[in-house]
Amino acid sequence: MVDYTVLLQQVINGVSLGAMYALLAIGFTLVYGILELINFAHFNVFMIGSFFGMWALEALGLSGQSQVLTGLALAGALAFAFAIAMLGSGVLGVAIERIALRPLRGIPGTTGMITTIGVSYILFNVILLAAGADAKNFPNPLPTRRWQVAGAVIDLREVLIWGIALVLMVGLQLFVSRTRLGKAMRATAQDAEAARMMGVDVDRVVVAAFFLGSALAGAAALIFGLYYNYTSFLIGYTAGLRAFTAAVLGGIGSVTGAMVGGLIIGLIETLGGQLIAVRWTDVIIFSILVLVLVFVPSGLFGRAAPTKS
Repeated sequence: MVDYTVLLQQVINGVSLGAMYALLAIGFTLVYGILELINFAHFNVFMIGSFFGMWALEALGLSGQSQVLTGLALAGALAFAFAIAMLGSGVLGVAIERIALRPLRGIPGTTGMITTIGVSYILFNVILLAAGADAKNFPNPLPTRRWQVAGAVIDLREVLIWGIALVLMVGLQLFVSRTRLGKAMRATAQDAEAARMMGVDVDRVVVAAFFLGSALAGAAALIFGLYYNYTSFLIGYTAGLRAFTAAVLGGIGSVTGAMVGGLIIGLIETLGGQLIAVRWTDVIIFSILVLVLVFVPSGLFGRAAPTKS
């Protein structure tokens, strides 16, 4: 017999995970939309972003077993942590583009993608050597507040995650659709050469895409730390693959698709673990990746388009 209260609880959990995956998936889709490049270094930009967030909270005197904050103190601590995690991750993304990828931009084939795999391993090992192999307790200043909804429980932590993720995603959507730079990004994604001839600074657009995508990965990383209360040099791989699956499912290159795909993957992870078995969750998620690539390669919101030269 199905326990609908448990299912509702897993839906709540799935939306929280989906918000994190959506923010991370947007980074894949922004870079792919402009350069047609799968940036596998994005996995570990996310991982390092979690360390940026942890170090920011520790700089405020919070520890793994930190005191609870409320009111303006809590808002200030979270704002500072998100600012540091997003700014640090954004700058790291720009550095990757400028140092490792820009010299390869005119080279056809998979050279750029293979380079991002190498960069990802460099980032992975830098954190392993600098921070150690043990998992780190993540400072959690959030008070324990819970609300009952039809028998399920919603924590303050989840409400904050939903609110922050919604603000960031709506902000990005408005930025892309309303601002001059956002319009330049859309023009470059459609045809970089035509955009360049119309006066668009394509290099600036590429830098903006890497910065924004990496900054959102930093926000997702801080959400991960607050949700699970730990971080480690290993977290980028699993979360990154699921976010990449979300980007492909939604239609890589589509910001809206990345958002929807992230929520779907989050719900599949929690509901699949509840209804079938936790050990089958990865099988389900990555089977979806294979099926989408085979039968609907443009994804739910993507559009089939000729490859750019």
